[in-house]
Amino acid sequence: MIERVSATIGRYRLFTLAQRIAVAVSGGADSLCLLHILHALGYALSVAHVNHHLRGAASDADCEFVRAAAAALNLPFHHFDIHVDDVGNLEQNARAARYRALLSLIETNVADRIALGHTRSDQAETVLFRFLRGSGSAGLAAIRPATADGLVRPLLECSRADVERFLTERGIAWREDSTNRDMHLARNRMRHALLPQLTASENPALEGALARTAAWAQAEEDYWQAEIDTLAARLLTRTPHGVLCTAGEIDKLPTAAARRLIRRAIEEVKGDTRQVDFAHIEAIRQILSSRQGHGRVMLPGVDVMRSFDQVRFAPPRAHALETRNFSALCRVPGIVGLPGGSTHLRLELETSSNRYNDVVNTLDWERCAGALELRPWRPGDRYRRTGIESPVRLKELFEAGKVPLWERREWPVLHVQDEILWTRRFGPAFGCAATPESRTRLVIHEIQTAAGF
Repeated sequence: MIERVSATIGRYRLFTLAQRIAVAVSGGADSLCLLHILHALGYALSVAHVNHHLRGAASDADCEFVRAAAAALNLPFHHFDIHVDDVGNLEQNARAARYRALLSLIETNVADRIALGHTRSDQAETVLFRFLRGSGSAGLAAIRPATADGLVRPLLECSRADVERFLTERGIAWREDSTNRDMHLARNRMRHALLPQLTASENPALEGALARTAAWAQAEEDYWQAEIDTLAARLLTRTPHGVLCTAGEIDKLPTAAARRLIRRAIEEVKGDTRQVDFAHIEAIRQILSSRQGHGRVMLPGVDVMRSFDQVRFAPPRAHALETRNFSALCRVPGIVGLPGGSTHLRLELETSSNRYNDVVNTLDWERCAGALELRPWRPGDRYRRTGIESPVRLKELFEAGKVPLWERREWPVLHVQDEILWTRRFGPAFGCAATPESRTRLVIHEIQTAAGF
């Protein structure tokens, strides 16, 4: 078994003899076996243990057991005490907290890799569990031998039976977690009931077959990852408030590519795709292909909205469409902005320029008499656009110009006593545009700040 683990380390290039490996040891058979094998192979090791304090005295006893195991091998011992938030899924919260603690060893330059004790048996259980819940190939890829952040799994080609045989032959004791027999937990029902039953009745080599499925899916996902990287660079636009794409561009992609690109957009906004399932992805695809031109899908942690052909993936509430009752006095020259937004205007005065050719952003200053103020547009706003004597509603201009709904919330207008003199894209009001005869010109520069989301 030692040779098999050594081969796995070499095959996946998990680490080298020059690197420092922190072995995550719970006290159970898998992690204890990993510790002894890596020690026999001569790697530079330390031992890390995370105490979640979920099983009272038993948790503390596990910690002391691992401390003694590290001391017996004359290895450094890293101990983490964590208390898990019991809101939501306790098991998931504990796993996330455990990984954060372990990865801190890499972040603080104590270790180069964190070795975990997952086995081929864990891999098989994970694949079957996810298959029964309808996972796609990304889910069936299951447990990888290594991750980008430094987690490695040298036992992934060994079974749990191999592990227990290795320890028993050497007289090495291990701790049993009482929760591993709790049949209320889905992973335990999978391990102790369903998988053994299927192995006995359908395929004696089922564990290996499921592990091969994971390896196959991992190779498929590696290919798709590179493809989606290319598509995302071309079709997704990152903005201060989310990720933008064009509905038509995504809709014409092959279905497999479209689904993965949608997942990528979600991941860029919320950081992961947890709680996002097949039905969510298909609902988004439906609004992308709809002829209505408008639609919205609200997911856990992400709000997806289509307006005309534009689609925005944003954090919840980022799509709030109400406008703020706000108005700011403008100092000229100066910079003024809408509160909480990423849009600011820099206002400058010029006395001689050819900039009057910029009909959108240059006004005749002498026609801007009064206290100039900036505010967001409001429903019912009208103004007399240059070249058109009759007032027109801004909403009509938005519809004609296919301005997405989310862009309207902080759409800037400059006004004097509520008479609009200028607004983004549509320019100066009738009679306010700079001309060759204008002695002083007000030049408006729009500044987009790089606010995060």
